[in-house]
Amino acid sequence: MVDGAMATLRSSMASPTKPTVKKGSRHASSMESIVLFGPPGAGKGTQAQRIMDSTGLPQVSTGDMLRAAVSAGTNTGIAAKKYMDAGKLVPDEIIIALIEDRILEEDAVNGVMFDGFPRTIPQAEALSNITKVSHVIAIEVPDDRIVDRICGRFTCGKCSSVYHDTFNPTQTDGVCDKCDSTELKRRADDNADTVMSRLGAYHEQTSPLALWYESKGIFHRIDGDRAIDEITKDILLSLN
Repeated sequence: MVDGAMATLRSSMASPTKPTVKKGSRHASSMESIVLFGPPGAGKGTQAQRIMDSTGLPQVSTGDMLRAAVSAGTNTGIAAKKYMDAGKLVPDEIIIALIEDRILEEDAVNGVMFDGFPRTIPQAEALSNITKVSHVIAIEVPDDRIVDRICGRFTCGKCSSVYHDTFNPTQTDGVCDKCDSTELKRRADDNADTVMSRLGAYHEQTSPLALWYESKGIFHRIDGDRAIDEITKDILLSLN
């Protein structure tokens, strides 16, 4: 369980209908899980790794599961691929089926940490039939700070080192610190208009879900506009 792990040490798909859950799924009371979400650029990846290190729970990303299932050619993967190839959203029923299989694996016996799922109330309701969600961690950062974080990013095209105009600039303008390459590049969609559009979609989609989890008393808002260690400390206190 999450609390036990803490004491010892001290993973875009909306659906208008409620997904179905197969009979015989592991009962929710036999395990507890964490849900982690936050807008792009909030530092969720860094905190996810720290939560895993502290709790021992594996990270579950629906995107990773989809790619693995498609690559392995499983029945669920084949079904998902048809939607992906057609440029359509993969139905919740398929996502839930992937999760049901994932949480039966040995490393998930005490629960998992869901990264970016659920995103809608119907997904959350279906998830509650599979595993008990004991904590929902929402890393919150003001939109203008997110824009600054994302739009300032650039990488080395040769060695993939990551830099930032403000927080981690190169020592010599236009030259990679690690390999001396001048092939520095920025993602085309890392611009203010695109980022604000993505943030608007994120808030519209997750606001109802946040209220839903708040009503259950398990929702924790974490200020993500601080030093990384301070954010981690508050997250772990919330989990404990």
